[in-house]
Amino acid sequence: MDRLGCRGLRVLMIAVGLAVAALLAPATGSSAEPVATTLSDPPSVRLVRLSGVVDPLVANSVTRAIEASSGSQFVLLELDTPGGMDGAMRDIVKAILDAPVPVVGFVAPSGARAASAGTFILLACDLAAMAPGTNVGAAHPVGISGDVLAEKVTNDAAAYIRSIAQARGRNADWAESAVREAVAVSAEEAVRLNVADLVAADRADLLAQLEGREVGGAILHPAGSRIQDASPSGAVDFLHRLISPDIAFLLLLLGIVGIAAEVTHPGVTVPGVVGVLALILALIELQMLPVRVGALALILAAVVLFILDLKVAGHAFLSMFGTGALLVGGFLLFDRSSMSVHVNPGVLIGSVLAFTAFFTFALSAVLRARHGPVLAGAEALAGIEGVATSDLAPNGFVRARGETWPAIAEGGRIPKGGRVRVVRLEGLHLRVRVGSPEGNTQQGALAETQQGSQQGEVVGGPSEGDAEGDATNSNRDGGAQGE
Repeated sequence: MDRLGCRGLRVLMIAVGLAVAALLAPATGSSAEPVATTLSDPPSVRLVRLSGVVDPLVANSVTRAIEASSGSQFVLLELDTPGGMDGAMRDIVKAILDAPVPVVGFVAPSGARAASAGTFILLACDLAAMAPGTNVGAAHPVGISGDVLAEKVTNDAAAYIRSIAQARGRNADWAESAVREAVAVSAEEAVRLNVADLVAADRADLLAQLEGREVGGAILHPAGSRIQDASPSGAVDFLHRLISPDIAFLLLLLGIVGIAAEVTHPGVTVPGVVGVLALILALIELQMLPVRVGALALILAAVVLFILDLKVAGHAFLSMFGTGALLVGGFLLFDRSSMSVHVNPGVLIGSVLAFTAFFTFALSAVLRARHGPVLAGAEALAGIEGVATSDLAPNGFVRARGETWPAIAEGGRIPKGGRVRVVRLEGLHLRVRVGSPEGNTQQGALAETQQGSQQGEVVGGPSEGDAEGDATNSNRDGGAQGE
């Protein structure tokens, strides 16, 4: 591995280490640290926000915050989620059911939702509140294909949400239909169906309605209580926000590009390492999102078309089909019916154009360079022509490409000044044959040899002596003719 590759690998390892450190850091922000209180202070209200996809990162943060709430009056869990992973959702539900204090779930602000996994979490809370303009439901299980999973998994989810609803005294029949039939209802309808307990305009309205109300066997008095924010820390929130359809799609393309660059130009190392890491991160993100297998196959087919177009020169229509397949695959990659996630059109078009340009211009240029004529090394000398600077019988010297080489003639003696053609390089000697007759003049050969000697490019003592001898003989001949 070259120095550049080692340095790039070290940088990537440091970046991965920092990400792991962020994951292992305390999940709550600085405001979640214990704060000194007096005997007259009412117990605090522990605020935990759950927004975005329910993944292991946010599940770890929420469960820690709930488990550490024993000194609080109750936990206020604000929800706005399209759903997420089944395992992460179950971890949060278990933490809520085993919480040391009551947990109040609040779907807010207006326009928020508790869909899919969020429905399970809201129903598990001791009290379920919703803001106007919010909704809950559509809790059918969704897998990597984006379709409703097998009956076995659906039955398990239906039984689980029914048990949660029954434990909290809520409408178990509706809860099961939310899984089996993917039904969803508004805030007002949820209260009417005994899915939620009340509708509150905002957090202040909710706290006012909770004053003196019994929740989870405790009488709540939130008036005047301090709000202790125990939401995920900045590092966890940053990593959580990275789990998005746009970033997953970009990481997928980056991984393909990096691996393709390494395969077509081996030895650089850095593109290959970056590509593998990006592809791993993309697969991790895709596992948390409702992906259609057919769309993923379209993306892979597009890559195959681009590679075939590189191999079969002059057939640009393959790249055109590849671009179309990539656009359609990116557009259909995520199932919008389950979590309403999709790749942003601007991100999709821009990344596809960049991907197409990379394969069309960058990789094709690399492949042309690899399969083009050799411009350096021993192979570059084969076939070129030069001039014999001494008699080759068969050993002597020739001048080719501005350099003087010891040479061995094949096929007979070659006189000094004759044109030669290089056959191959053997060690430090050139194997040569008689070259083309063009420019085969004694004067031209001597002029080229003398010019090379003046520029200091002549290699080897014998050839330099021959050149000096030729110049002396030429001067003597000229003097004799003058006399």
